[in-house]
Amino acid sequence: MRALSLAGFLCLALLFRAGPTRAADDVSVEATRRDEALEVVCRATLDVPLDLIWQTLTDYDRLADFIPGMRRSRLIERRGAVAVVEQLGEAGFLFLTFPIEVTLASTERPPYDLEVSMLKGNLKRLDGAYRIEPQGGGRILLTWNGIVEAQSMPPLLGELVMRSNIADQFRGMVREIERRDALRRDALHREPEGAPKQ
Repeated sequence: MRALSLAGFLCLALLFRAGPTRAADDVSVEATRRDEALEVVCRATLDVPLDLIWQTLTDYDRLADFIPGMRRSRLIERRGAVAVVEQLGEAGFLFLTFPIEVTLASTERPPYDLEVSMLKGNLKRLDGAYRIEPQGGGRILLTWNGIVEAQSMPPLLGELVMRSNIADQFRGMVREIERRDALRRDALHREPEGAPKQ
């Protein structure tokens, strides 16, 4: 699933943060075996604007810039609320790599839900969703809940690879959200007195 937005999208190239940020509270990852598939739930609490999270999740053409293992992500079609996204990358664990080629339907329900399902590709199954849930005090809980099944790997190996990959991708997404928020905060601090706020 390293070709996801897995947003699927979708999951590490480490990104440098521009200026001070308030890091996400403990990113948690839980994985549960569901027959031959693996259900993975990732969570992080963020102190950033809700619209910035949504913009990052749906920045399909730039996902490969910050999602670990993703080499290409391209929006190829829009069907109303559904974005059809083609992604190419690889999943890895230790010295093993597994190529990922998928076309995903990303159903947008702004500003809180982004559901992902695989239309075609070399995974047996990939379904999931991002949920954005405002908490108290301006905090936001970002959750990825998805089920993935590799096609040509032994079950245990596939489980290790997919769990590691999805966790890396989610952390990559969180880092990019925080990086963008740091840039936003820095720009606000540099605005001259009396300048209109964006």
